[in-house]
Amino acid sequence: MAESLMPVQVCYASPIEQRLVSLNVPVDTTIAEAVRLAMPDIDLGQHRVGIFSKLKTPQTVLREHDRVELYRPLLADPKESRRKRAKSG
Repeated sequence: MAESLMPVQVCYASPIEQRLVSLNVPVDTTIAEAVRLAMPDIDLGQHRVGIFSKLKTPQTVLREHDRVELYRPLLADPKESRRKRAKSG
């Protein structure tokens, strides 16, 4: 019996490039496995991940048509940035 595949996307945006990879993965594939297939150069230890803008763990099992998103670390704390703007404004 053939293994059942489902379509998913993996996307990543850096300051210099944007990548969107569509692939068909076996049912029960995790986020970590999909990222390794689509973007083997990405270190998941350095990024948070989500599906359609909702944070998830790398062990989350994907569903058909999910879009996996890799989030870069923040350069500045948004709350601290707002406080500084409020003080100077």
